[in-house]
Amino acid sequence: MNSAPKLEYDEVSHVDLRQQWFNSIAGQYLQLQEQALYDQAVFDLFGFNAVQMGCLQMDLLRNSRIPHRFKASDGAETPFKTNLSCCDDFLPFAENSLDLLLLPHCLEFSARPHQTLREAARVMMPEGHLIISGFNPLSTWGATAKFNRLVSKRQTYPWNGKFIGLARLKDWLALMGFEILSVDMCCHVPPFEQSAWQNHAAFMDKLAARCCAILGGVYFIVAKKRVVGMTPIKPNWKAATLSPALIARPTQSKPAQKK
Repeated sequence: MNSAPKLEYDEVSHVDLRQQWFNSIAGQYLQLQEQALYDQAVFDLFGFNAVQMGCLQMDLLRNSRIPHRFKASDGAETPFKTNLSCCDDFLPFAENSLDLLLLPHCLEFSARPHQTLREAARVMMPEGHLIISGFNPLSTWGATAKFNRLVSKRQTYPWNGKFIGLARLKDWLALMGFEILSVDMCCHVPPFEQSAWQNHAAFMDKLAARCCAILGGVYFIVAKKRVVGMTPIKPNWKAATLSPALIARPTQSKPAQKK
């Protein structure tokens, strides 16, 4: 009897290795840093529909007050509960249907990052918000990725991604009609895999916030979709309901008599 063929580095093993990294010291550190930024950013964003695309190890919409929240997978993150599976460069949503879209670490692992952004622009409502987090190549995390590519041909998550520079991504967003509202940096501690080293370098997060924030391992962008020549009218979520005394009532008038 022939034995089953040995699986190499295929999609299944890739999922296992990716989840293994998120469970590591560096992976848990990244989740803690990014979760805090997403919790703060989504809290004051309103609308009807919000989607988190990927990185389902984290519940990035948990602090959102948008009523309809969905999690989308690229088909490889099967261990996690999702609402749908789809590709990030062909989103199964109608035009102008999403008020909030999260792309955590999607672009650097997308086969066509430009197309992913085009799809984001297509499905976003005018004045809708797009939030992107990505690995910064100009950081110790970017240097670690380059070093891993030099010493090993078999790359694993996250070092197998094509890290996109912050300046380049800003240009892409501008071309797609997005206005950048804010940029934050996090993960200034190098991606150590030993908890002792991680603890000793914890001071770098506070130090970098004052002198070299741009060198953070992860950038966090909040952008808004702008449509030239269009002023969308959205519900005033904080407006009080009209009192009965202020509601206009129809009046009756006698029809004019014909002469």
